[in-house]
Amino acid sequence: MARWKKPNKEEISAGRAILREKAAAGELIFPAAVAEIRRSFGLTQAQFASITGITKRQVLEIETGKANPTVETLERIAGLFGFTLGFVPKVNSASTVAPKLQ
Repeated sequence: MARWKKPNKEEISAGRAILREKAAAGELIFPAAVAEIRRSFGLTQAQFASITGITKRQVLEIETGKANPTVETLERIAGLFGFTLGFVPKVNSASTVAPKLQ
């Protein structure tokens, strides 16, 4: 496995632009989104863990889909990067309209 290389300012800027585009299009899918967000800020898993107050192992498990983080943990991660938690409707090729709830 290749050693992680800290991105330069231009790479971080480009990563954030891509992240904004994906967020606006509803294409940030958990758990991969956590890794994308972390990398877009040029953080290692250890740095990310320190900032969010979780362990490096938790970061790894979240990013690989092996963890079941609490809402509190998700809010800390989201808030750190200017995101909020919420439901995002899936766009289904068969139907783009959500069913009515009565």
